[in-house]
Amino acid sequence: MKLITQASAEKLRGGFYTPAPIAEFVLRWGINGSSDYDILEPSCGDGVFLAQLAEGGFAYNSVTAVELDETEAAKADQIVLPNKQVLNTDFHTYCNNTHKRFDLVIGNPPYIRYQFFDKTQQAEAGDIFIKAGLTYSKLTNAWVSFVVGASLLLKDKGGKIGFVLPAEILQVSFAQQLRQFLASFYNKINIISFEKLVFPDIQQEVVLLLCEKNNSGLHNIEHIELRDAAALQTLDVARLKSPQKKIDFKSNKWTFYFLEQEEIDFLEHIACDRNIPTLGKFARVEVGITTGSNDFFTVPLQTVEEYNLHTYAKPMVGRSVQVNSVVFTDDDWLKNKNSAARAHLLVFQGNEDLVKETGAARYIAQGEALGIHKGYKTSIRDSWFVVPSLKVSDALFIRRNNLYPRLIINEAGAYTTDTMHRVFLKPNVDIQALTASYYNSLSLAFSEVCGRSHGGGVLELMPNEAERILLPYSDKNAALLPRIDELIREKTPIDEVLKITNQTILKDHFGLTGKEIGLAHSIWKKLSSRRLNRGK
Repeated sequence: MKLITQASAEKLRGGFYTPAPIAEFVLRWGINGSSDYDILEPSCGDGVFLAQLAEGGFAYNSVTAVELDETEAAKADQIVLPNKQVLNTDFHTYCNNTHKRFDLVIGNPPYIRYQFFDKTQQAEAGDIFIKAGLTYSKLTNAWVSFVVGASLLLKDKGGKIGFVLPAEILQVSFAQQLRQFLASFYNKINIISFEKLVFPDIQQEVVLLLCEKNNSGLHNIEHIELRDAAALQTLDVARLKSPQKKIDFKSNKWTFYFLEQEEIDFLEHIACDRNIPTLGKFARVEVGITTGSNDFFTVPLQTVEEYNLHTYAKPMVGRSVQVNSVVFTDDDWLKNKNSAARAHLLVFQGNEDLVKETGAARYIAQGEALGIHKGYKTSIRDSWFVVPSLKVSDALFIRRNNLYPRLIINEAGAYTTDTMHRVFLKPNVDIQALTASYYNSLSLAFSEVCGRSHGGGVLELMPNEAERILLPYSDKNAALLPRIDELIREKTPIDEVLKITNQTILKDHFGLTGKEIGLAHSIWKKLSSRRLNRGK
């Protein structure tokens, strides 16, 4: 995996290559006894797949390898294989100009952000998307265009692709149209994931994406999870011949397919069968305040007193550890204020209001000495120290979560930075009923489906994703809130809380059966446990 996080020459070249067991398995699955395949590797690096092709004694007709880096291409060219051609060029350019078509495309494409492409690569990648009927954006990573381009180079009668890809293909928004493209283009899709990190040095979770088109008219998908890459040696490729789960073309994410078909069917139909709405029906979710420099604009009481900033210091909560329960009260904020927590947001006005305040002027001068005013967000403001979009929300939603994401009533009227989302009620919605209604196994299950997991087991939900969470709202649920708040403040395990809330919220008010409630709870546990295991 060529992970690009900085524009250094080394990182742009890439330095994380495919483990041999993975390369061997992808070839074993792809070729699967055939002897006349034309094979393409669109980003061969120093030739790991080519080496496995030679060592495994696989039969084939021809193999074409493309590599942009001249040094790596030279290494790959030294591998002895019959009917082999190594091309030192950019894959996007090759894809748009070749007339050759392939039976199998395999590899580990580069993970490079759009901004690290030169203009020619950006244009060529854009042309690939146009040919596929897709929209190319500046959020697109290189591996996306490699997968699309590889698909377009398969022979008309059929073909396969086998790629090592970031696990974000299953869930991130910029890959949504890719998932839709793959679901329609291919008849069989297999996803293989790993309990242990394949590339531990970069904390990047990867999956194997194995796709086949055969013009059958069927579109099925399957997921297999293995302990590690070594387990591929004993995995029978015959298990991948007949994926059983039907692809849901309405699904935004493929985390669905970690579940059994019964669980998938339940999640697909529950909203309609029980008329359960989403959070977005009752509230609007927005990102928190973007200060441009949280270290400067969010401060503890000590800083407020040192610079005499009381006029400008407003109540704020910026970290989940500063919120103990589902209601953030004035007392909660005072506890944060009297600790070392950054419990204040500095809300400055224009220059004319600051010249008389020596403390504020001195603090702002210190910020300029540190270069805060030169940051991207601060530099585009008329007055760099005046933070925009200062709205206090009715509730808060934790952006990044561990055990489960929390919805919290903002009783203290605190500002929050972009570490939390702001939740604004729609007309005629009761805040206590809304918050209590969220704490049930079905909503938590959908939080896992709608969100995306990161390294360390973190679950992140963006505003539009939070709004898609099913939320069985009832005004009667408001009576549950004091009990929920009490239990969570006492650090009661969330499973114990859900035993109480599920009965009222899901069974009494929405008519779910005991079996359906158990299914919702098991789905949440399965998805959250899988995610949390990544953090161990």
